[in-house]
Amino acid sequence: MNPYFCGMENIFTDEYFMKKALQEAEVAFEKGEIPVGAIIVIDNKVIARSHNLTEMLHDVTAHAEMQSITAAANFFGGKYLKDCTLYVTVEPCQMCAGALYWSQISKIVYGATDVQRGFTAMGTKLHPKTVVVSGVMRDEAADLMLRFFAQRRK
Repeated sequence: MNPYFCGMENIFTDEYFMKKALQEAEVAFEKGEIPVGAIIVIDNKVIARSHNLTEMLHDVTAHAEMQSITAAANFFGGKYLKDCTLYVTVEPCQMCAGALYWSQISKIVYGATDVQRGFTAMGTKLHPKTVVVSGVMRDEAADLMLRFFAQRRK
């Protein structure tokens, strides 16, 4: 055992990476996009980061998760995201969950639940080997969405 690392806490927690996804969501907010941010990580290294671009690209498929999947696949030069973790501020919709299914991503960590359009409410299945962790920094992610829609209603 290395004495220099004895007793050191692992800083690479789900909260650590979710903060990075929340930074992406803030960028989306500033651009007038629905504030969802996503990153994909492998071996504690961020290999893709994105946020919603549906308004800018005039593309209903330009969700943060879809942008991250594409960026990560380009990083690897292949379509499978085994051993990767997606951190996303809001529960993926069924479109994104379908793409995540086909990517065979190993783990999905999300913040706020989307009770109307989330993959859980829609009954969408993920790959059987995908591990899901929900509620990480839920309040921060939900607050960002609430602020965005409150601002839009003014």
